[in-house]
Amino acid sequence: METKVRPARRRTKKQFLVDEKGRRTAVVLPIEEYERLRELDEDIADLRAADEARAEDGEDVSLDEFEAQLRAEGKLA
Repeated sequence: METKVRPARRRTKKQFLVDEKGRRTAVVLPIEEYERLRELDEDIADLRAADEARAEDGEDVSLDEFEAQLRAEGKLA
């Protein structure tokens, strides 16, 4: 089962850093937006890890067991 995540569209004033030729090389984001994106990235990583674990074992495990397994593997703090 493939999980697709669609983040809510928000209007953010985007700022870019450009090189001498005017090509965009970096983006400047408000810290709140950066933190939101980091959390979303972590959520996606957790979902991928869950999919991988399910594919490997083929067994259902409780959330507590899954979190313990991720901590043991160093994938969850």
